[in-house]
Amino acid sequence: MVGLKTVDDTVIWHDVECASYSADLGVWRALADECGGELVDIGCGTGRVALDLAALGHDVTALDSDPALVAALASRARERDLRVRTSVGDARSFELGRTVALAIAPMQVVQLLGGEPGRAALLRHVRAHLEPGGVFAAALADPFEDIPSEELLPPMPDVREAEGWVFSSTPIAMRTEPSGTAIDRLRQAVSPDGRLMESMATIVLDRLLPEQLEAEAGGAFRALSRRSVPETDGYVGSTVVVLEAV
Repeated sequence: MVGLKTVDDTVIWHDVECASYSADLGVWRALADECGGELVDIGCGTGRVALDLAALGHDVTALDSDPALVAALASRARERDLRVRTSVGDARSFELGRTVALAIAPMQVVQLLGGEPGRAALLRHVRAHLEPGGVFAAALADPFEDIPSEELLPPMPDVREAEGWVFSSTPIAMRTEPSGTAIDRLRQAVSPDGRLMESMATIVLDRLLPEQLEAEAGGAFRALSRRSVPETDGYVGSTVVVLEAV
């Protein structure tokens, strides 16, 4: 972003669109307490979940494919005097060199992997990193088909300020595609002197039901009781699939 030198664009928009979400934190806290030991946050972004769990005393490794997001997380951990291991790696091919008690994939990470082949690769690598009896928990967006059309998109944009700039991101369209649901967002940035810059961003969430992910996990995992995350004014609800390594 011209005129904003200290924050990477990727970090800015991730913070705008994801950082304020907190409805799921209770689920991840409960799982971390139940499993004990080290956990890995897959698709950690700038640390929304990882930093929360580290602040509660959990042993956390944060993994993301984007180096800028991982760097921002590491910086924030240092500022808060929190110990968080960080790793740059793809969810479908990561290698930590050790096993953990719990792996989590918050906020629909498993629906951003390009379909079943991507999920299969993720499941293989997660299983290889879990201790015997370790747990993998993944959040899936509740089916958009069950939501009334007038409630599909949040009424207000996500907004964040940084260094005098005001950033907003507004979902403006939701489209059904062969493999899933595409969500179009209008991103707007207003500079300290009032200049407006706009861009469009689209994410595609794979169509994936909890029972489908449980079936894909096959003989490597045993499905445990699912958890749920309630919808909020700005976000659809989620179902958290919980899989135990066997």
